Amino acid sequence: MVRPLVTPEGVDLRVELAEAGTRASAFVIDAGIMILSVVIVTVVALMGGSGSGKTTLLRLLGGQLRADAGRVSFDGVDVGTLDRDALYAMRRRMGMLFQFGALFTDLTVFDNVAFPLREHTRLPEAMVRDLVLMKLDAVGLRGAASLMPSQVSGGMARRVALARAIALDPPLLMYDEPFAGLDPISLGTIAHLIRALNDALGATSIVVTHDVPETFAIADRVYLLGDGRVVASGTPAELRASADPYVVQFLGGARDGPVQFHRPAPPIAEDLGLPR
Repeated sequence: MVRPLVTPEGVDLRVELAEAGTRASAFVIDAGIMILSVVIVTVVALMGGSGSGKTTLLRLLGGQLRADAGRVSFDGVDVGTLDRDALYAMRRRMGMLFQFGALFTDLTVFDNVAFPLREHTRLPEAMVRDLVLMKLDAVGLRGAASLMPSQVSGGMARRVALARAIALDPPLLMYDEPFAGLDPISLGTIAHLIRALNDALGATSIVVTHDVPETFAIADRVYLLGDGRVVASGTPAELRASADPYVVQFLGGARDGPVQFHRPAPPIAEDLGLPR
């Protein structure tokens, strides 16, 4: 298992959830099995089938949900013990790319990226302008600063959201399905930016995704979730070489395997009231 790294300027993100869950999502993690350790300056992927708890973990990490038991710590601090002010202060050290970008539709591209700077700092507007243009330039969209979200493509909107996520230079970046709904060119561009910006900022990135080829090309470590536990973890090469049936089914997109198409239910004849 990757050794957690704790430094004053770095990130120690460790999830240890013993019989942990969140009543809000009815998601339960098996006792003593769900242990994630994330070290600084890495790209870590959380993968697994729909409903396996990937997004729930991001919500736990950000304090949006509180675990019923267990421990979620960020930089050595138990997220579940923080009051509102301390939680908000912690979140300023996190950048989040939401599914489909979640841009403010009534703000320009420039103002979307400037929003966290204006909200959380007292920087003069001239400095905010320079920082925003630098972040937009990093994602290739400085020329789109004056456009509205309705005037940019889906891939461009995702890049605007990425520029907003890195506006405060956070040590932790979280991505919730960053590749969903993108064309191959946009997908490849976003994948490249995730890796390049992670390394340039000296940050840690946690990527929730289903896209195997693109994720394996940029991730340092992959956690595969299923049935409320970590089914497998390792480098992309280690998972490709795995003989675990769940890993083989997920990576190969096989129909048959441990993950069944049908959710457990009584026989259909019984539900329909038909004679046996």
